[in-house]
Amino acid sequence: MVVLRYFLNRIPRLLIVFFGVSIITFAISHVIPGDPARMLVGQRASQETLDKMRGELGLDKPLHVQYIKYVGDLLQGDMGKSIRTQQPIASELKRYFPATLELTLVSMLITLIAGVLLGVWAAVKRDRWVDHISRIVSLVGVSNPLFWSGLVVMVVFYKWLQLFPASGRLNPFISPPTFYTGMYLVDGFLDGNMAVVGNAVQHLVLPAGCLAYVQLAVIARQVRSSMIEVLSQDYIRTAKSFGLSTRKIIYHYALKNALLPTVTVAGLIFGELLGGAIITEAIFGWPGMGKYVVDSVTFLDFPAIMGFTMVVSFGYVIINLLIDLLYRVLDPQIREGG
Repeated sequence: MVVLRYFLNRIPRLLIVFFGVSIITFAISHVIPGDPARMLVGQRASQETLDKMRGELGLDKPLHVQYIKYVGDLLQGDMGKSIRTQQPIASELKRYFPATLELTLVSMLITLIAGVLLGVWAAVKRDRWVDHISRIVSLVGVSNPLFWSGLVVMVVFYKWLQLFPASGRLNPFISPPTFYTGMYLVDGFLDGNMAVVGNAVQHLVLPAGCLAYVQLAVIARQVRSSMIEVLSQDYIRTAKSFGLSTRKIIYHYALKNALLPTVTVAGLIFGELLGGAIITEAIFGWPGMGKYVVDSVTFLDFPAIMGFTMVVSFGYVIINLLIDLLYRVLDPQIREGG
């Protein structure tokens, strides 16, 4: 009941967030210099043709009228039509979303596994060479720009070592699996097509690894800090005095409690990965929402940009809401406090 009450209390806040995001994205898309109608009709088109195109796109109406119509359509699931492709934006984002979700989930899996292990390792070996290496790895991961890391791994692992492909989701001679979720790893398993699964993994290594490396540093630092605090607690010393093995103390008692603060951080990172895959997808030619919105930006496709922003914002808010609910389920003190 406490979790349900918390969820119901958060709904008005979610609506306020979506309303604010819609206003900001609408305003920014119309502040950007350029005229989408002019790009569609060409630079040599007459003023009459230009005015007609602006009327068809609704750009000749006052901004508040455009915004009201945009919100009304959005509430009905209509994100408008792409200026660049002349296709419904909702259907296009639905087609590109599985690729972005697959990249995000694999990146998140790498982030959690590597970040938690690195953080635990650093905390147990505090102030030793292992801890110093962990700090260096974290510092490099946080400070390096994503586009630079992407170019470096592409040059090293694709051009020099020729270990992994640099773009796309599958090799050209491999047919995509039957559509179930749109994620090739899942669909390949459901089809029993291990050739697709293996090739999809190869294509995921570079973009997912590059995207995860930036974020695993945050997880590692958080886990290290929490583990150091937990390892100094009285019940850990009591467990040691009872002769329990170090492995059981670390992974069964200490890590279980140290991961509670990490749950919230992981939720923020997942939302950031979902929206932050734009650069990675552009570098590695990954056919997801990130690449779609980059192409839309270069064409000043305002409706597509706004649709992408709303989808990412919605996903970000829902993810953080679920993480907050999970935190209240895992932590009895917060659950009892409401």
